[in-house]
Amino acid sequence: MSFIWRIWFYFLVLVATLVLLPFLFITTLREQFYPYFFKVAKVWSAIILYGMGFYPLFKNRENFYKADKFILMANHSSMIDIMMMFLLAKQPFVFVGKKELAKMPLFGYFYKRSCILVDRGDLKSRQKAFQQTDERLAQGVNVCIFPEGKVPDDPDITLDRFKDGPFKLAINHSLAIMPISFPDNKQRFPYKLTGGQPGRLRAFVHEPITAKGMELNLKNKRFLSQQTREAILSRL
Repeated sequence: MSFIWRIWFYFLVLVATLVLLPFLFITTLREQFYPYFFKVAKVWSAIILYGMGFYPLFKNRENFYKADKFILMANHSSMIDIMMMFLLAKQPFVFVGKKELAKMPLFGYFYKRSCILVDRGDLKSRQKAFQQTDERLAQGVNVCIFPEGKVPDDPDITLDRFKDGPFKLAINHSLAIMPISFPDNKQRFPYKLTGGQPGRLRAFVHEPITAKGMELNLKNKRFLSQQTREAILSRL
């Protein structure tokens, strides 16, 4: 039954994308339309999550108003992390994600037009991603990065090692980091072909951690990384 239920997930993704196709296409024509795409993405996410029998519960969302510009950072353990982040966030943001997902049929088309893509093994790709991130931040759009870089290969790992890039970005732009914990996503919809079940999906928004006034050095990057890690782990 769990396998059939998970097939239903992909069916919902396809149906939600097809139903919203005209709106997704129009709102990804130009970067200036992104705030409208963000609203469509919220509807897309709601169709999928509620259609799967999940009911999201958001805690401390008022923390979003404690910083003007920030980087959203959360633990990454499931495909539904993306939908949860769209539903959770109050202000528009852009995902910085792996380039490989752009190869997916249909979804990949909108993914590459709405996200900042990066090949972590390619220096030029990383540099281009930082440049694009600079541009989006200058436009007043926040950024979302999963600091682990990927879903951990080992299912027993609660929170994998963080990459340096997100914290370098925070320091360079004097941004706040908005740590978020998704304690239920892994259990409800694990990153494999079987398992999972409907139920509640909690999201905890922690106090922002500011990088304002920090110099870019190893000590400060490690400090921000540790503070962010401790905040996320506190609710996992």
